[in-house]
Amino acid sequence: MPPAIDSLADEIVDHRFKGLPPDAAGLTVRELAAERRDLYTGGFITPVLTLSAEAVAHNLCAMDRFAGRHGLLLAPHGKTTMAPALFRRQLEHGAWGITVAVPHQARVARAFGVRRILLANQLVDHAALAWVAREQDADPGFRLLAFVDSARGVRLMDEGLRAAGAGRRVEVLLELGAEGGRGGVRDAARAGEVADAVAASAGLRLAGVAGYEGEIPGADAEAVRAWLERLCALAVALDREGRFAQIPEIVLSAGGSAWFDAVADAFSRLPPLSRPVAKVLRSGAYLSHDDGRYREVTPFNRRPHEGSLLPAFRLWAQVVSRPEPGLTLLNAGKRDIAYDLGLPEVQAVRTAAGRVRRADGLSVTRLADQHAFLAGPAGPEPGEAESPGMPEVGDWVALGMSHPCTIFEKWPLIPLVAGDGTVTDYVRTFF
Repeated sequence: MPPAIDSLADEIVDHRFKGLPPDAAGLTVRELAAERRDLYTGGFITPVLTLSAEAVAHNLCAMDRFAGRHGLLLAPHGKTTMAPALFRRQLEHGAWGITVAVPHQARVARAFGVRRILLANQLVDHAALAWVAREQDADPGFRLLAFVDSARGVRLMDEGLRAAGAGRRVEVLLELGAEGGRGGVRDAARAGEVADAVAASAGLRLAGVAGYEGEIPGADAEAVRAWLERLCALAVALDREGRFAQIPEIVLSAGGSAWFDAVADAFSRLPPLSRPVAKVLRSGAYLSHDDGRYREVTPFNRRPHEGSLLPAFRLWAQVVSRPEPGLTLLNAGKRDIAYDLGLPEVQAVRTAAGRVRRADGLSVTRLADQHAFLAGPAGPEPGEAESPGMPEVGDWVALGMSHPCTIFEKWPLIPLVAGDGTVTDYVRTFF
């Protein structure tokens, strides 16, 4: 990867980065990381989001092993983290490329040297297409693949590339969808129309087929398996029609973070095609995992013998008020916490004296913009001023959260913390 990622460590720490020590203002990220401050005593202010160094390393290896075992190539979804330093670690662990969803994300990945980008969406914006054309023409080693699902979309792409004077064709993947789901063709007839439009274009080349099983309405194991069979059958049908005669390999891509085991099984049954097949898995949430939805739906729950993932996020907030019996307020809310897939769970309490204990029975009941409302296992008994075991004003409370995509986006610089509390590095995000 180019030095652009390393240059992130030269960024000056200041008021833009919440949670960081105020007395670190003026230092570079590199200088602050070299101090190896303690998260709890090194001047960090709450709320502060952290990533576990050990969990991130474990998850990188776990998914790399799974992909290798099943003959899959990883193109992790970059929209999850939008963190170039994490892109680099994924690529260093053998990732085939980085997936994005919109042109802005592709620009970020490209700015930090990613040379193979899968844009898992339709791309019909002429300004964005002009940028793609410039990037491809400037770097023969850069490869971008985008989805197509309509003849009109193909024509718009072709017009945009011709207007930009593109010297190289853009590779596209014919997207398969499902009735009531997200983008993608719904049947073979529409797939044929789109493939014909690509063949008639001057600026595009059909490179394979793709889709996303996670947005199938009522996606259960049976529905996902059936859809994946359709995806593979589409690749076979297009190959038999000679649609891939001009390319060296066929790209077959699917896979979020909930069904990558089903993707592996379906892709393993693909019959031989006329060209080698790059079987690309686009899971993104695995890197950080979570303490909610993905903890519940990860395929490793179904296949524990194949590996495991560890939740890497922990948000530390502080008790700032106990205004009435049974009501405890933390200084973190919707501006800091992911809440679209459920409220955070309370995991630990660290007292002002530095003692850490489990948070049995504590729960977050609701969130305001900058506050979390905390409840105990039961309200106070009549005459009691507080519930036993409730944290005191000044205590730190650790929260686990669901949905990495809406956690990363709230924090522009995230401390990477070792198990002993040492902050070893900082992860810069670009949303």
